[in-house]
Formats: sequence, structure tokens, C-alpha cells
Amino acid sequence: MIISRTPFRVSFIGGGTDLESYYVAGEGRVLSTTIDKYIYVCVKKPVDIVEHRYRIVWSRLECKDRIEDIEHPIVRETLDFLKIDHPVEIVTVADVPAQTGLGSSSAFAVGLLNALYCLSGKTVTKYRLASEAAYIEIERLGRTIGKQDHFAAAYGNINTFTFCSNGRVSVDPVPYNPTTKRAIQDRLMLFYTALKRDASEVLETQRGGEDCSRVVLDELVKLVEPAAEVLRSTGPLLRFGELLHEAWVLKRSLPGSVSNPEIDAHYEAARRAGAVGGKLLGAGGGGFLLFYVEPERQTAVRAALGGLFELPFRFDDSGSRITYYDER
Repeated sequence: MIISRTPFRVSFIGGGTDLESYYVAGEGRVLSTTIDKYIYVCVKKPVDIVEHRYRIVWSRLECKDRIEDIEHPIVRETLDFLKIDHPVEIVTVADVPAQTGLGSSSAFAVGLLNALYCLSGKTVTKYRLASEAAYIEIERLGRTIGKQDHFAAAYGNINTFTFCSNGRVSVDPVPYNPTTKRAIQDRLMLFYTALKRDASEVLETQRGGEDCSRVVLDELVKLVEPAAEVLRSTGPLLRFGELLHEAWVLKRSLPGSVSNPEIDAHYEAARRAGAVGGKLLGAGGGGFLLFYVEPERQTAVRAALGGLFELPFRFDDSGSRITYYDER
């Protein structure tokens, strides 16, 4: 039995520039971190006597004898991609619901690959895990999503990812000051809007007006380095919140359903209560709202968003890892 643990991510600035439609004509850049909320994937070779070759437990139970009959798309395509020809059981458990803007499907794809490779006795690099997970979701499943989530989940920690026109991804860990890191963590608040959405569907609606989108995304790329510099320095942290707000204003100007009146109302309520800046995590339309709030204003922001669940979190620095291994 193998159990992998893979973190969810919080993307700060640059989301959307990790789509091929953008970076094929110029580099995309994203600044993100992973957090201490995880998806666990357990894989096990059953005993020789089995009723079905493939048993998958997720939001439903599947018992299948052929890979092509499996309903879970990522499981089906991953088993086919790896040519898994022996019986296997797969069980998933997550700290946070799917479709909430934390990169859950990509984290699952990375964690499943990690566990299945380990089950087969193979050790692969984080880059390979991320690249193959992205290939499965984007190429094999045809989802309109970017690569940032796969690389964040595989690597963990705070990174700047650069998406090159040739398809390669450069991973640059941010050499943050530990004191700054703790201070930033203490100033970030995460609230669940209870609105779910499919990232691929939302991004598909944003593909219209691509000339306008490129101009906006070009401006987002320019904000990545100043935000990373705040993390590297020991200077004033307020700039990080201001950059989040600048990026959110830009993101809201994109075509499609990045925001909606309910999300806008929550965002403005938090700003009036003292939040410096923030953003909606993920492609848009729902999920979690992230805010930068100075400690003395956090009680007021909680009160202003009293109808929303606050999710406490800390940064993760490990990425996808095998947490349990038993060769039996």
C-alpha cells in the first residue's frame, strides 16, 4: 500500500499566463505557494482473488474490469497512460472540496501519478510528475487549464514559475526571508464563498476577446517580480497587499466570468473593513477569496464577511510526497 500527500496551492499573481494560448507567443509567469491543505491518494495491489480489476473510491464507488470503463477521467487516463495492467485499488481523501480554486484536480493528478509510480517501484523527478500530470489533464482530457497548478503541487513551497514558448517550465524557488514569510502568512486570510465552478469551463468563456486579454495578462506578468521581491526582502509588507489588489483589478477586466456581483460584494466589504488587497483563487466564478489584512484589522474583516467560512492555513514547503509505503 502506498499513500501520497499532495498540497493545494494559492496562486498570488500571474494566473492565466500559464495557458498555452498565452505563453506560446511570450513567456508567462506566476507567483504561487502551496498550503497545508492536502489531497491523499492511497493505492494498493489487492490480493490475488478479486471481483474487479479496478476499484476506485472517490465521491462514488467504481468497480470496473476495463480501464476504458472507468468514469473518473483522471484515474482512467492515468492508468491508461502508465499502462497499469494489474488489479489496483485507489482511494482519495481531501482536506478541501473540489472545484474551489485551490488546484484540486491538478493536485490529484500529481498525487495519483506519484503513488502509482511508487507502487511500480519507480522514482521520478518533481518535474516529470508535474509535466505528465499537466499532459494528462490538458492533452489527453482536453481541459482548458494552465500548467501552474501541477508544478505548484509537485514542488511545493513559494515559487516563481516561468512558462516558455517551447513548453518548458522554469521553476525558481523564492529565497524568502523567514521573518517575512511568517509575517506574510499572518496577514493572509482565506474565506470560502461556497460557490463551486469548473476551471476549464470558466477559462473557456474567457478566450473571447483575446487581444484584450493579452494586454491585461501582459500587465499581470509585470507584477510578479515586484511581489516576489517583497517576499525576498525585509522591507514593508504592505506592498504585497497592494500588488494583490492591482492584479485583481486587472483580472476583473478580463472577458468572461472572473467575478460576479456576489463576489464583488464580498471583496468590497472586506476592503471597507480594512483589507489592503486580495483576489479570487482559481479561474474565477467561485471558490476561495484571499485577502491581505494587517493584524489589527482582521477582526473587522471577519465581521464584514461573517457569512463566509474562514479557512486557517500555513504555507507548505514539501510538495507531493509519499507519506506511507508498505510493499506488501
